[in-house]
Amino acid sequence: MKRNDMKVMIFGALVLLMFTGSLFSTKRDRWIEYNAHKSYVFSTYLKDDKIRIQSQDGFVTLTGTVSEESHLALATDTVSDLRGVRSVDNQLVVRDGFPERNSDNWIRIRVKTMLRLHRNLDGENTIVEVKDGRVTLRGEASNQAEKRLTAEYVKDVEGVKDVDNEMTVAHHYKRHRTVGQFVDDSSIKSQIKLALLFHHGTSPFRAEITVRKGVVTVTGNAKNAAEKELVTKRIADIHGVKRIHNRMTID
Repeated sequence: MKRNDMKVMIFGALVLLMFTGSLFSTKRDRWIEYNAHKSYVFSTYLKDDKIRIQSQDGFVTLTGTVSEESHLALATDTVSDLRGVRSVDNQLVVRDGFPERNSDNWIRIRVKTMLRLHRNLDGENTIVEVKDGRVTLRGEASNQAEKRLTAEYVKDVEGVKDVDNEMTVAHHYKRHRTVGQFVDDSSIKSQIKLALLFHHGTSPFRAEITVRKGVVTVTGNAKNAAEKELVTKRIADIHGVKRIHNRMTID
């Protein structure tokens, strides 16, 4: 084979390799964008937000607006955990800005978001009112256990000084909307991270979370046995969680 023919063949192979790699990269980027939009987090918590997802070789940029601060973390964490994502540049803007920390509106937003994270609670229909850090809960619980659990979780949210639980109990069991609904692993993980952040009795950045087919493994350090137990309790009823392996070590 002549030298010029060899060069032509090598050049052709390189062009084909580059073209194939480009097609693969494009396919991966479209897969990332599609699965982000179809994720549980984007189709529930973020469904009314205006978010544009653009992936280029696995580098994802999020632009648009969201309704509240917690949605920034949910969007970033969900996309970051998708296969093929290298990094996420979150350029999202909160539409009405950030409420003052520990203000009544700030507390109310955090309480409402926290309630929606737990499948044993009815965060959609629970009415939350806040006055000087004191939270009043109204609405209808499925049973007494749900009523008590709602107040317990709300008391654990940063900024809450006290809780008046005026919820009534339904005569018949109410089926919550997420029963039987598929929740992807990326969404489970992002919900867990946010839940641990909102529950001030836990240390979210000391707990490392991995999720596979709804099975959650927690590693990292706990201050004591009580905190380790609390981490398990706070994430056991997160939407999509099937089982928990808590392998945290105690300092």
